[in-house]
Amino acid sequence: MQGTANLNIMMKAARKAGRSLVKDFREVENLQVSMKGAGDFVAKAAIAAEAILKEELLGARTTYGWLAEEGGEIAGEDPTRRWIVDPLDGTTNFLHGLPHWAVSIALEHKGQIVSAVVYDAAKDEMFFAERGAGAWLNDKLRMRVSGRRRMIEAVFAAPVPFAAKKTLPATFKDLARVMPEVAGVRQWGVSSLDLCYVAAGRFDGYWERELQIWDMAAGHLIAKEAGALIEGIREDQDPFENGSVLAANGELFKPLAKLLREV
Repeated sequence: MQGTANLNIMMKAARKAGRSLVKDFREVENLQVSMKGAGDFVAKAAIAAEAILKEELLGARTTYGWLAEEGGEIAGEDPTRRWIVDPLDGTTNFLHGLPHWAVSIALEHKGQIVSAVVYDAAKDEMFFAERGAGAWLNDKLRMRVSGRRRMIEAVFAAPVPFAAKKTLPATFKDLARVMPEVAGVRQWGVSSLDLCYVAAGRFDGYWERELQIWDMAAGHLIAKEAGALIEGIREDQDPFENGSVLAANGELFKPLAKLLREV
C-alpha cells in the first residue's frame, strides 16, 4: 500500500523507536535479579523510545499536538491535529523478557483517528491503517477480520487486570460467562496488538476495561478498517471516553456482546 506522507513519517518513527527498544530488550535478561533495577531500566527504555518518537513526529509536523503515556500532553499550534503515542505498550512483558510488546502511534484530526501504526519490533510486524483505506500488515498483506461464525470455534483476547484495578471482579464474571461458550480466551497483555490481531483474524474478538486513549487509539482504527465492529462493553459507552472496548468480527459481535452485557 502506498501511504500518505503522514503515515510514512509514522512508520519511520515507529521503526526507529523499535530498534532502540529491541536493543534494550536484549539487555533485560542480563540485569541482576532486582525488580527495582529491572523496572527502572524498562522505564528508561520507554522514555528513550518516546523521546525518539517525539523528535521524529514533532520534528516533521511542528504544529501538531502531542499526547503520550510517559510525557503527557503538549498543545500544538494546530488545534485540530495531534499525535497519540504509547512508546511501549506491554511494559510488563518487556520487563519479563517476553517478546510481545509494541510501539503505538495514532494521528487524530478533528477528534477522529485518521492514521494508525502499531509496530511489533520483536517480530518485525508493522500493522497500519488510514481511515477509509483499509488495514495492512508489512506493506503487502491487506488484513481482514476472521470469518468464523460459531462461538465454540472462536478464540478471544481478554486481558485480566492486575489485582489493584477495580474491574477485576467484573472481568472474572465476564470470563465465567464467555469461556464455556468458546474455544479459548487468551491474555497476552498488549491492548494495541490484541486489536491488531483481531484485524488480522488471529483473534476473533477482544474486550477490555480501564484503557487509556493511547492504549487503543491506533489499534481501534486498524481493527475497524479490517472490518471489526467496535463499541464499548456497555452500549452506552464510548471507548475513547470510558476506556471500555469490545471488538469482534461481524458474525460474533452480537453473541459476544450478549454474554458480556448480561446483568
